[in-house]
Amino acid sequence: MKNKLILLPLILLAAVCCYPVLFLLTGALMDSVELKERLGPVLGSSEGFVGWALLPQYPTLQNYVELLLDTPEFFVMFWNSVKLTAGVLTGQLLIGVPAAWGFARFDFPFRKPLYTLYIILMMMPFQVRMLSDYLVLDKLKLLDTHLGIILPAVFSTFPVFIMYRFFRGIPEAIIESAKLDGAGSLQIFLYIGLPLGSGGIISALVLNFLEYWNLIEQPLTFLKDKTLWPLPLFLPNIGLEKAGIAFVSSVVTLIPAVFVFLLGQDYLEQGIAASAVKE
Repeated sequence: MKNKLILLPLILLAAVCCYPVLFLLTGALMDSVELKERLGPVLGSSEGFVGWALLPQYPTLQNYVELLLDTPEFFVMFWNSVKLTAGVLTGQLLIGVPAAWGFARFDFPFRKPLYTLYIILMMMPFQVRMLSDYLVLDKLKLLDTHLGIILPAVFSTFPVFIMYRFFRGIPEAIIESAKLDGAGSLQIFLYIGLPLGSGGIISALVLNFLEYWNLIEQPLTFLKDKTLWPLPLFLPNIGLEKAGIAFVSSVVTLIPAVFVFLLGQDYLEQGIAASAVKE
């Protein structure tokens, strides 16, 4: 009985959290007439209060057809998001994984102060670094290019922080045994560090995918050419008269993020738990 009393408010809370997703799914299946009727006060076509229903009166796939077949700029922005996210995650694998391993397993001068600096940089929001990033990218002639978005993100400190905890948790006895067997530093990293730290690597990739798939501020700041904009910037350019397209594009944008989250959920939980443990 006690468990049921605890479960009930949790179910209610989950329903409240999931309602915006249900709102999107329902709106994506409504035709323009029903959307205008229900969202009239928001769209400025009528007065009163917004009304909504859990299910559309006359479900239709018209909005999906219009977006996926008659809106080429959507696909341009979709592939821009794919390019940016794939470039960032690939760069973070090449840079962040060795950096996290170095901080976790090697003793070198100023290691702790440098790692502390990493943490400080991780806590700085983009607005603090925006001007300096802009000036550096301008000097490098990388403004208005995808590389100008990818390069700063490749050297992000957050994935290093996540992966560091996993590498640090590898028992020292395993490392020493490998050294006694004649394994070098590179062999230990490739055959021990990467397999045992795979949970941290995957959790960092999942978190960063969710962040950079929904990137807004950096493209708005560094990209003037709208043909280079990623998918999250497609929605603000949709007029209120095309509310159905807005609903559908939100659903399509949400699908990859949900898919990646479900695939890496277990590793993500491990990463969050590990990052909360003090050294």
